[in-house]
Amino acid sequence: MGSTSDKIAGKANEVAGKVKKSVGEATGNDELRAKGAVQEAKGKVQSTVGKAKDAVKGAVDRM
Repeated sequence: MGSTSDKIAGKANEVAGKVKKSVGEATGNDELRAKGAVQEAKGKVQSTVGKAKDAVKGAVDRM
């Protein structure tokens, strides 16, 4: 997956996770809240991977 794809997928997972977490909190559904928190964390990692790929590519391009 390219850096842009990683960043887009990451942001999508972050948003979906936040929604799940909020719905879980509002309804008292601890399982949904936990799944949302995990998905949000996964999204943050994906976004970070995309940013790291950009940094590596930039460093290689400057060589």
